[in-house]
Amino acid sequence: MTTAVDILRDSFERVADDLPAALEGLTAEQLLWQPAPAANHIAWLAWHIGRCEDAQIAPIGAVPQVYQDGWAKRFALPSGPSATGYGQSIEQVRAFPLTDPSLFTGYYAAVHAATQHVLDGLSDDDLSSTVEDSYRVTVAVRLVSIVNDITQHLGQIGYLRGLIEKG
Repeated sequence: MTTAVDILRDSFERVADDLPAALEGLTAEQLLWQPAPAANHIAWLAWHIGRCEDAQIAPIGAVPQVYQDGWAKRFALPSGPSATGYGQSIEQVRAFPLTDPSLFTGYYAAVHAATQHVLDGLSDDDLSSTVEDSYRVTVAVRLVSIVNDITQHLGQIGYLRGLIEKG
């Protein structure tokens, strides 16, 4: 029988499968290309996908963020180790200096492994537990929100790549 946790696991697996292909073969210039002055670029989006999943999964599993396990030092971003991309200005996006796809895919692979570990520890009954009391956010609502966010950003990467390749 397929459970709700199985469906969530599959949703995260699809992003893990698709992100490396979405970045494969892109040059530094392509990773940093912005179609408009206030638009995010592929490099920032790839980093942000990992950060938003990592920062929101960790509290669900009561585990540390993967980013704090050496990844923050490897990225060495001026925004600091707690940054996830939420609320960053377009100037911060433009100043994002990283263009190594293997850094993004390596980090996301580590985040994905942590996500799968957290999901392995959840039952469908756990999905109704509250994660954030102030807004009565349940584990299920938070997980669906993460999937929604990261799949939108993966789609944005695909769209930008299409503009670059067809442009």
